[in-house]
Amino acid sequence: MKKWLKIGFVLLTVLAFAVVVAGCGGGEKTGETTGEGEQQATTETQNLVFGSDTSYAPFESYDANGKLEGFDVDLIDAINEVSGLNIEMKTYDFKGLIPALETATIDGAISAMTITEERKQKVDFTVPYYKSGLATAVKADNQDIQGYDDLDGKKIGVQTGTTGELEASKVPNAEVVSFDTIDGAFMDLTNGAVDAVVNDFPVTAYYIAQGNDQVKIVGDLQTSEYYGIAIPKQKPEVLEKVNAALETLKENGKYAEIYKKWFSVDPPAELPGEPQN
Repeated sequence: MKKWLKIGFVLLTVLAFAVVVAGCGGGEKTGETTGEGEQQATTETQNLVFGSDTSYAPFESYDANGKLEGFDVDLIDAINEVSGLNIEMKTYDFKGLIPALETATIDGAISAMTITEERKQKVDFTVPYYKSGLATAVKADNQDIQGYDDLDGKKIGVQTGTTGELEASKVPNAEVVSFDTIDGAFMDLTNGAVDAVVNDFPVTAYYIAQGNDQVKIVGDLQTSEYYGIAIPKQKPEVLEKVNAALETLKENGKYAEIYKKWFSVDPPAELPGEPQN
């Protein structure tokens, strides 16, 4: 009798352990529950971390209450809604994003990053989600600099690691001063420490629109550029999911809604649609 009691106790212990293990599976799951409590159509949410230079309004910046906001921020929220991904944005210096992507320290980067041939050698890009170009900004009372072609021999402020820095380095006899954030470049422009700032047009225009009317944009845009979300080459499955989400958002109108919220105009009729790898 004692023998059978001992066997029964062992069996109950094993069954209890199996139930505990089954309840401790990793990953967040979503699905529908039937009346009998059985879960159907279960899918696992993929948690990802995307780096971003969060001092680049109107694409990403912190508001007065310390909340992250911007076009890129809203776009990531929308991607999360339609993709089954759970992407969290974390602050990185812009110059540190490509190295972090190369080592797959982060799962992606969304930071108003221009798709370039050099960057494509190191990371993959999604389909473009924004068309931009480089603008030249000077103090509002500056009459000598009428555009990019007048920067010869001038002191130019740029953000480190950007296409603005690359383009400014081509100006003959210019002294290029690089800053970790674009805010530093604008600050030196307003106090006269640099003669001009070469930077992405929407960011410069937004800076001026926030009441910084001591700065103006001069001349035409120097380049035509496309922004993409950068993904480590080691993570093609993430690239595929984000591309599919972007396509869905363009089709269902959510992308246009976010674009108009931040730029007060409709997005271009079409952007290049092929993956930029």
